[in-house]
Amino acid sequence: MRPALAMLGATAFAVFLAYSPVIAAVTPDQFPPKTTGDLIALCSAQKDDPLMTAAVNFCQGFAEGVVEVALGYEAVTRKDRQPFCLPSPRPTHNQALAQFVAWAQADPARMADPPVVGVLHFLIQQYPCSRPTALPKAKKQ
Repeated sequence: MRPALAMLGATAFAVFLAYSPVIAAVTPDQFPPKTTGDLIALCSAQKDDPLMTAAVNFCQGFAEGVVEVALGYEAVTRKDRQPFCLPSPRPTHNQALAQFVAWAQADPARMADPPVVGVLHFLIQQYPCSRPTALPKAKKQ
């Protein structure tokens, strides 16, 4: 049902590595991430980093978990109250993680946010729902 989400980290990581600036090595203190900056560090670990495999796997699992929880919330929420609406077709994992990393790095203030907040703010800003100008009035019975 969500094959694009299942691949979120793997391909995005490869795309990100191709376009990323030099990044400091991941540290054990960044597991689990305490900030969006920590999550970005895990998501962008370089091939020569001894913690690269663990970092990228954590990044992918964390991002997938946040998206799954958000989609679960979306599934049980009234359509007019959804915080974000994923497009159809959904972005690939490569696209989504590369967009998230670029979005977070574009504003250094975002790096201090808790990582879940960073991912959710990204989803809300990247995928806003089109809202009707006025909600239909409920029929009186």
